[in-house]
Amino acid sequence: MSKILVTGGAGYIGSVLVPMLLDEGHDVTVLDNFYYNQPTLLDQCIREGFYIVRGDVRDRKLMKDLMADKDYIIPLAAMVGFPLCKKDETAAKTINLDAVRMIIELRRPEQKIIYPCTNSGYGIGQGDKFCTEDTPMNPISLYGITKSEAEKAVLDSGNSLTFRFATVFGASPRMRLDLLVNDFVYRAVFDKTAVIFQGEFKRNYIHIRDAAAAFIFAIEHFEEMKGKPYNCGLSSANLSKIELCEKIKEHIPDFIYLEAPVGEDPDKRDYIVSNERLEKAGWTPRYSLDDGIEELIKVYTIIKKNQYSNI
Repeated sequence: MSKILVTGGAGYIGSVLVPMLLDEGHDVTVLDNFYYNQPTLLDQCIREGFYIVRGDVRDRKLMKDLMADKDYIIPLAAMVGFPLCKKDETAAKTINLDAVRMIIELRRPEQKIIYPCTNSGYGIGQGDKFCTEDTPMNPISLYGITKSEAEKAVLDSGNSLTFRFATVFGASPRMRLDLLVNDFVYRAVFDKTAVIFQGEFKRNYIHIRDAAAAFIFAIEHFEEMKGKPYNCGLSSANLSKIELCEKIKEHIPDFIYLEAPVGEDPDKRDYIVSNERLEKAGWTPRYSLDDGIEELIKVYTIIKKNQYSNI
C-alpha cells in the first residue's frame, strides 16, 4: 500500500476521498487550513494510518516535510469556483497555481501526482461537438485559468496524470450547496421554484463518490494511465440547465422552473464533454444523476439552511 498526501483533504471531495483511501489500506496524510471550520474528518481520527495537519499549502517548509516520504501527492487544495476566485484573486493564484508549481519543484522524480483539474477549462464549447482531451482549453474565468495552467505544469513535469472533472454533485461531510445540481435540488425541495438564466447552456455532471473513486482507479492503473488528462463525468449527463430541471421535476413533481426573459448567468460555461478516454481505460461510474437527486432529497431533510457553500 502507498503513502499519500492529500492537500485540502477536509474539503468537499477530500472528505469523501480520504475514507475511501483508508479503506483501501493506504496511509493518508491530510493537510488542510480548515477555511470553513469544518469538522469533516473527525470520524477518521481513530483510524490507523490517518494523519492530519493544520496548515497552508503555500508553506514551503511544511510541504517539503510532508512530501518527503510520500508515494502519491493529490493536490485538492484550491479556491474552487469562479465566484470565490473573483472574491480573492491573490489567493486563487497562489493556491491554485503557485502552490502546485511548488509541489512540482519539491517532489522527487519517482513521486506521483494525481491532479484534479476541471472541465470548466473548456469554457464555451463548439455547440453539439463534444470536447475531448485534445480540444484546446479555453477557460473564461480566473478559476478555469489557474486550474488549466496548473494542469499543464503537472503534465509537463512527468510521472503524473490529471482528471478534468465535470460539475460534481452529491453529499459530502463538507457539503456544498452552491454547485448546480445541489443548488437546484435545494431550491426544488424548499422553494419549489427556480428562475433559470440562459437555460440552454449545457455542461457535464459527476457524482462525488465517482469522482473520488476515480483517484482510486488512477492509483491502481497509474502506469498505464500516466502522462495524460482524462475527462471524468457521466456520459449520460451532458445536460442543459432546463434539462436538469426537467430531471429534478421527475423526482419532485411540484417543482416549478421558469427561464428568465432578461438577465444572464455570470457563469457562462456552455459545452458537452466526451469521457471516452477514461471509459476505455476501464473506469465506469456507479452513480447516476437520478441517484444523486434522490440522495440530495434525503440530505435536505437534514440540512435546512444554506450555510454550506463556497461563496
